Amino acid sequence: MGNLPSERVNISSPFTIAGLDLCGPFLVKYKNQRKETLNKVYICVGICFSTKAIHLELLSDLTSDALIATLKRFTSRRGKCSKIYTDNATNFVGANSILKKFHKLINFSDENLAKYFVSENIDWKFIPPKSPHFGGLWEASVKSVKHHLKRAISKIAVLPVDTK
Repeated sequence: MGNLPSERVNISSPFTIAGLDLCGPFLVKYKNQRKETLNKVYICVGICFSTKAIHLELLSDLTSDALIATLKRFTSRRGKCSKIYTDNATNFVGANSILKKFHKLINFSDENLAKYFVSENIDWKFIPPKSPHFGGLWEASVKSVKHHLKRAISKIAVLPVDTK
């Protein structure tokens, strides 16, 4: 067995280095709908590399915009991540390119302000394509979340989802 990556063994604040993965779809019924229609929702599983704590966020669809909104909620709750590891799903790659374009557009006349925004940049790392075993830490957490969710929730769950 090889050595663990330095991100997993170095002491750091919780969720400074995190892994993200999506699982689903799960069929749910929104509270504000009168009809008995089922809708697909997805769960974004975030796992801390130092403590293995799991953070769950709900997504209404798999677009890059929905993922960025989920990432904003995640960082608002858990703090800024210095590194995020994900697989090569199209929504992760799209969200990364949108965030990089945003950081390139920021030009400030004040150098201190510019340095601050550059220092807050999140380093987004992708595992090699078609190799999910590289993301074993968050894939195991997805398995655990699915297992416990299926036991806790019956066939139809009524969940509030942010539809904005």
